[in-house]
Amino acid sequence: MTKMTKITSASALPLNTILDGDCIDVMNSLPEASVDLIFADPPYNLQLKGDLHRPDNSRVDAVDDHWDQFASFEVYDKFTKAWLKAARRLLKPNGAIWVIGSYHNIFRVGAALQDEGFWILNDVVWRKANPMPNFRGKRFTNAHETMIWASKGEGGKYTFNYEALKSLNEGIQMRSDWVLPICNGGERLKDANGDKAHPTQKPEGLLHRVLVGSTNPGDVVLDPFFGTGTTGAVAKMLGRDWIGIEREAAYREVATRRIADVRKYDKTALEVTRAKRSEPRVPFGQLVERGMLRPGEELFSLGNRHKAKVRADGTLIGNDVKGSIHQVGAHLEGAPSCNGWTYWHFKRDGKVVPIDVLRQQIRAEMEERPH
Repeated sequence: MTKMTKITSASALPLNTILDGDCIDVMNSLPEASVDLIFADPPYNLQLKGDLHRPDNSRVDAVDDHWDQFASFEVYDKFTKAWLKAARRLLKPNGAIWVIGSYHNIFRVGAALQDEGFWILNDVVWRKANPMPNFRGKRFTNAHETMIWASKGEGGKYTFNYEALKSLNEGIQMRSDWVLPICNGGERLKDANGDKAHPTQKPEGLLHRVLVGSTNPGDVVLDPFFGTGTTGAVAKMLGRDWIGIEREAAYREVATRRIADVRKYDKTALEVTRAKRSEPRVPFGQLVERGMLRPGEELFSLGNRHKAKVRADGTLIGNDVKGSIHQVGAHLEGAPSCNGWTYWHFKRDGKVVPIDVLRQQIRAEMEERPH
C-alpha cells in the first residue's frame, strides 16, 4: 500500500511512501547515508515567454507551471546547490545519483554536481524516438534529454550491472545513447479533465533501464521530485524500495493511485545476468569434499581426447602431470591456459556432463541461504 505522509522525525526511513513537502527540507530530515540511489528530475527552468502554438494555431500544452519558474539563473543555481547537498548527505558511501534535464538546465546542474563533490561516471543521452516537433521552425527539433550518472565521490564504489544491461541490448555492450519513446498512449496519465496529469512524465522504460542497471532488489531508491510516481511504480515492479517527495497535492494523488495498481514481479523474474567475477567462488576441492566427485573418479575432456583422475585434495593427475583442473588441462592441450570448469567432464548414467554443472548447483544453494 502506498502511503502519503509528512515527515516529523528521522528515527526511521519511510519506505514506499510519498512524502509531502519541500524536497530540501524533507531530505534534510531523513537519516544520513540511508539511500542507495537517487533519481532526480528537477525543474528545468525553461524560461518560456508567452504561449506556444502549433501551425494550426492550437495551443501547445507546454511546461508553464509555477514550480518550473525561477526569478533568475542565480536563484536556480542556489536551489540546485541546496538540493544536491541534501541528496549527497542521504546517499550511502556506495550510492549514486541520476539527474535528468534539458539544455536549459543540465549544464548548470552538472557543474553543481561537481562542486558538491559528486564524481560524474557518464552522461547518457536519451534520444526520443518520437520527439515533439519544433513548431516555430527557428531551431532544431529538440529530440533528446541528458542524464548525468554520478557516484558520491571520486573513487567511490557504486552498483553497475553491466551484464544485465548487455542482455537488455541483445548481447551488445550498452552505449550511452538510449533511443526510447517519450511517454504517450496508455502510459500517459490524465487528470479528471482528460488533460496530461504531468507535463514532463517520464516513460517507464527509461526508469526500468536505470534501475536494472544501477540498483539491486531490496535497494532504496529516492526521487525528490516525484511527480506522478514513475520512479516509484518501476521500483515497486522491480522489487526495490522507494521514497518519493512531492509538494504538489494533485501529483501525489495521481501517484498514489498509480502505484497502488502496480504489482511486483516475482523473485525469479527479478534476477538479472551478472558478471562471472561477481558470482561466489567455488573451489574444485569443494566438489570432492561434498562427494559430488569421488577421489579416483575419471574426468574427460570433450571428445575424450584426454583424461585425468580426481585426487583427494582437489587436484588432478593425468599423464604424470599433477595440478589444478586448469593446470592439468593446459598442459595436456599444450596451451598457456585453460578454463578447467568448461574443459573437464564427468560421466553419469551414460551421459557426459561438464563439471561446471556441479559448481552452479553449489552457487544456487549459496544464493538461497538467508543473508
